[in-house]
This record gives sequence, structure tokens and C-alpha cells, in this order.
Amino acid sequence: MVLHQLRAAVCGVAVGVVLALFWPAWAQAQIANFHPCNAQPALPVCQHGYGKRIAVKRWGAVPDPLDPDAAVNAPLVTGSPARDMRKLRSSSALVQDVRSGEILFAQGADDVRPIASITKLMTALVVVEAGLPMDETLRIEASDVQVPSELPSRLAIGTRLSRADLLHVALTSSENSAAHALGRTYPGGMGAFVDAMNARAHALGMDDSRFVEPVGLSNENVSSARDLAKLLAAVARQPLIQAYTTDTAYETVGQVFRNTNMLVGRANWDILASKTGTTREAGNCLVMMVALAGRPLAVVLLDAQGMNGARFGDAVRLRRIVSSQLAAEAAAGVQPPTVAGALAAQ
Repeated sequence: MVLHQLRAAVCGVAVGVVLALFWPAWAQAQIANFHPCNAQPALPVCQHGYGKRIAVKRWGAVPDPLDPDAAVNAPLVTGSPARDMRKLRSSSALVQDVRSGEILFAQGADDVRPIASITKLMTALVVVEAGLPMDETLRIEASDVQVPSELPSRLAIGTRLSRADLLHVALTSSENSAAHALGRTYPGGMGAFVDAMNARAHALGMDDSRFVEPVGLSNENVSSARDLAKLLAAVARQPLIQAYTTDTAYETVGQVFRNTNMLVGRANWDILASKTGTTREAGNCLVMMVALAGRPLAVVLLDAQGMNGARFGDAVRLRRIVSSQLAAEAAAGVQPPTVAGALAAQ
């Protein structure tokens, strides 16, 4: 057993050396996210957490039981907000009214962390604001599918899709190769695209944020919950991004690309914008703009750990916590802004 583990470790080092030689700098930063469960699903680490996710996706392992609060029938009201607070699994959590700026809940909101595929919201914002032709046909190249992802691309080399289709699958199902192709085909190339991402972050006042690539696989793509609330407010004003991130599924090139946010499409949830993200270092992340009690609220959850679906369970728990606060405000006669008016005022 010891000899087997040593051999696996040596192979892992060798792979890391090869990757370092042939991948660009931003890709090398993601090497730490490569997981032994990609090659050895029987390892103990593959029985839980992020390793289990890889084993489920790549090898068809049976997933862990779902966080009860993420279930469809989970209650949306609470008799004990304090108990729900104790059950939160996210290292960083924020709920903010985007009109008034009022913070309704905050935990680790200024901690700077890797954000995984939440990055794709900035990718989408740059693409849409650039006014590039959305009907232009783009080709998936080898560099798009060779991004250092835990899971293989669903778009084969040579696939031709419109820019709109690439944006759609990048946002709805978090397709990495689509996001990479969007950055690669930006005027001036990938370097210019990353510069535009950082310039837009600066313009939004996202002082804790930095981007090195458009996919979200690099651990050097970092932000804070407070910064991501600003990004959410910006993307929620873009009808195309709003539509694509809240689409339950999208069919193209003979495949169905389903939304990675299990809350999208559920009854009693009015989600205006959404994105998930997961890597080994970032943990499980979820950001949403939701309408609740007449208010547009930015909900940010970073580095959720624990049970399967913990980030979605946290979203439900936060909703219950905040709903209790808003109900108390309503009883006191506080009038919320309308959702449409709040977004228009941003």
C-alpha cells in the first residue's frame, strides 16, 4: 500500500512538471486544483467533499445525500434565525440591498478568495458591453478545450457556435471552453480581454478583485463577497446576461446544457441573475440577484464546505434569516423600493 501511494505521488509530481512546462502562467496557477480523484476514484479522499464531486462527475460515483435545506421541499421560513446562522457552511456570505446599499447579512464579506467560475460573470459583462456581434460564428480551438479543467469540455475542437451561443452555455452550464473562446476572440486577443476585465472591475470599485483569465480555473482570479455584490448589480442590468444565467437549460449542437444552480426555476424563487463556481481551492461558490419582499438583493456565498449542495442550502438558510429581518421591518412600517426601480437606479 505504501509503495502504491508513493508511486501515485511520484506520478502526480511528474504530471505537474509537464503541465508547468507546456501551460501558460495562468494555467499553472490552477495545477494545485488538479485532484487525485481524476485518476484514482477509490482513494478515501474521493468519498467526500470536492474529491467526491470529481468522482461523481467523472466516474459516475453515487453522490452524497443532499443538504436538507437545498431540497425542493425545504421550508422558506424559520422560527430560529440564530439556528440557521449556526448552520451556514460558507466561509464568506453577504446579502445586500443593491438600491440602498444596506447590508442585511455579512460574514467574512471582505475576505479575498479564489472565485472559480463566478469569473464568468465578468467575462460576460466585458463581452456584452464591448458590443461585439452576437451572431458572429466562432470556432472552438484546441486551446479552448485544453484549459486545465477537472472535467472534459463538452464542446469538441472544430465546433462552430455563435458568440451568443457560447455566452449562453458559458453562463448557464459554466462551460469552460466557451468562456475561453469568448476571451480568445476578443479584439486584441486574450491579453486585451483580461485587461478589459480588470479595467471593468476597477470602474465598478471592485478593489479586492483581480483577474488573470476568463474561465475561473486559476486561483489568481480573486475577489471578495462585497466586491461580487457590485458585479452582480452590474450584470443584472444586462438583459442578455440576466436571461442566460436564469435559463434552466439550453440546447445546442445536439446537447442539453443545464443550469448549474439548482434553485433556478424553482417555485417561490425570483432569481434575476445567477452563477455558480467550484474549484478545489475556491470551494463551492454561488452568487445570485434575487427579488425578495420587493427588494433586489445581492446574495454571495463563497467557499461553502460540507454536505452536497451546501451552497444552495446556505442560500435557503440566508433567505430565511433575511426574510425574518424584512418581516420585522415591514411590521415597523419600512417601505422597500421596487425591484425594477432599484435596478434602474444603479
